[in-house]
Amino acid sequence: MNANGNGHRNGRLDGAALPRLANEFFTALPDGPAVADGSAVAGDPAAPSVPAWGTGPTEGAAGLAEGVAGPADPPSPAGPATGRLAGGTLAALAAEAIRAAEALASAPFLPKELGAPEAVPSPPGPRQAGVPSPSGPGQAGVPLPSGPGRAGVPLPSGPGRAGVPLPSGPGRAGVPLPSGRGQAGVPSPPSPRSEWDLRVPIALPGVNPAAPVLPAGPGIPAAGLHAPSGGQGFYFIGRSPQNGVHAPLTAPGPAVTETPGALATPGMSGAPHSYDVDAIRRDFPILAEQVNGHPLVWLDNAATTQKPQEVIDRLTRFYCHENSNVHRGAHELATRATEAYEDARASVGKFLGAPSPDDIVFVRGATEAINLVAQSWGREHIHAGDEIVVSWLEHHANIVPWQLLTEERGAKLRVIPVDDSGQIILDEYRRLLTERTRLVAIAHVSNALGTIVPLHEVIDAAHSAGARVLVDGAQAVAHTPVDVQQLDPDFYVFSGHKVYGPTGIGVLYGKSAVLDTMPPWQGGGNMIRNVTFERTSYEPPPARFEAGTGSIADAAGLATAIGYVERIGRANIARYEHELLGYATRALTAVPGLRLVGTAPDKAGILSFVLDGYRPEDVGSALNASGIAVRAGHHCAQPILRRYGLAATVRAALAIYNTHADIDALASALRALTR
Repeated sequence: MNANGNGHRNGRLDGAALPRLANEFFTALPDGPAVADGSAVAGDPAAPSVPAWGTGPTEGAAGLAEGVAGPADPPSPAGPATGRLAGGTLAALAAEAIRAAEALASAPFLPKELGAPEAVPSPPGPRQAGVPSPSGPGQAGVPLPSGPGRAGVPLPSGPGRAGVPLPSGPGRAGVPLPSGRGQAGVPSPPSPRSEWDLRVPIALPGVNPAAPVLPAGPGIPAAGLHAPSGGQGFYFIGRSPQNGVHAPLTAPGPAVTETPGALATPGMSGAPHSYDVDAIRRDFPILAEQVNGHPLVWLDNAATTQKPQEVIDRLTRFYCHENSNVHRGAHELATRATEAYEDARASVGKFLGAPSPDDIVFVRGATEAINLVAQSWGREHIHAGDEIVVSWLEHHANIVPWQLLTEERGAKLRVIPVDDSGQIILDEYRRLLTERTRLVAIAHVSNALGTIVPLHEVIDAAHSAGARVLVDGAQAVAHTPVDVQQLDPDFYVFSGHKVYGPTGIGVLYGKSAVLDTMPPWQGGGNMIRNVTFERTSYEPPPARFEAGTGSIADAAGLATAIGYVERIGRANIARYEHELLGYATRALTAVPGLRLVGTAPDKAGILSFVLDGYRPEDVGSALNASGIAVRAGHHCAQPILRRYGLAATVRAALAIYNTHADIDALASALRALTR
């Protein structure tokens, strides 16, 4: 240490200062309680308890030094070797550690004794509260220490002070509450994060099994039993690359055998890894909300999904550091915005298994994507007497645009029937296909019943008849792997807000050979190549179909949401949600007077039901009083409900963050209605 005792010289930290201070600090600690006057001896049962740090007159580091360490403190930070803590030693050591940490944060170099490189880069842009600095090698995920009041560095304080969690106990800050009805059951909201905090899942496909990973928590509870996870281990480690663009994921490994009670991780030699739903829940700040005095139970996921903190942060970062219109800009922010937008297109293309990012068209949502195909491709290829085939399962968004088109063109709409379980009748479907069939438009997953349509059979039969196929994947992409090259649809559409992304952004995938033949739907900026008063020429796809300013920030947010889902793994998600669906089905069928609507053997996590003696709207209101969010109504799918003689149902839809406790709460509230 140099003469002034602060551990740094001209802004450069003495490399030995911080380790020395740490050693002295822990050497000075007694085995038992201590007080500032040094009267407490280790292990003395009569020793008085220590007042909480920071109970003096001032806050933060100053409060630590002034409220605990008095003017009579000895100048030497070294504690006695007898087990008795000298007066003020702990406070003096802490104060000096603060000074050393402050020097470390401001130093242009880190000491090589700490294993750091010569140069320490700073993150781009001003540091913001709650945003840790990027870590150096060997310090993965650990923020650089900073001085008191530095952004992202909590002040040393007493219980309840900034950055210091309260002592453990239900409802205390930073301490997840135990699961179960009657207690919050929702972990405390996560502390602010930024895109600098990339978390990599232990379940990442293709990870070397020999690589060190964080310990997994308990596995999925046994069927029929509610067993909340007891592990609090994080399922992500590591740090984020710059600009929020994550490295490509490796291809999934071979199929593995699932161990009961745990999820087998692809690419990890069949070793089981738990699905840590508690860790996932901590990523979604809204799940800490209280509704009508109860913790929020969000089961309206078929209408929209909640957003992880990193998606929220990505939107904020775009508007703080990248906001500009895309393409043709001659300045830095236009370059950043364009890169974010086009990187998002590439991420979506990879997510769907598309051959090229140019096969991805950004739209407002699945509804707009279907209308785009109807108005562009449909007007070119649907003529009088032609036929379009849909199914009874469809959302209105996959019925009405085709009705408008057939009415305009003099074509016909044919409908695939479903059986009593809610599955399409394939033999009847094949009989509907004729030489006049031009298009089959069908859902991947029914939003009202959860039925998973056998797409391979549907698409192969349509192509054999010479028809194109559009698949509405809005209810599928967040729950199961999708590869458009394997499925082979001509179009595939989905909405970002149903895959944990922002509202106002959606995707149309189209085969390049089909998109190339389609005329523009809307005219304006971005989609033109050359404009004169005599004629206009157009850009090739996808720009041809993206007139005007797109949802640039939302596209970046969608890419972040996709990255989040992929790091968990859609195969892992599908297995977890399948088990949870089985648990929920057993729980709801045990409720007196409850009837499930839609019982196909191949289902996604959607449960539609009616309850004897109650209108669906009344059930929805009663559940809301208990903090449980479901959808009650026709779900924009009136034809399929009428197939069962119903005008409305109650719908509970599952997602990655739902738990057995959520299902228990739902079943308990429904049973209470029937008493």
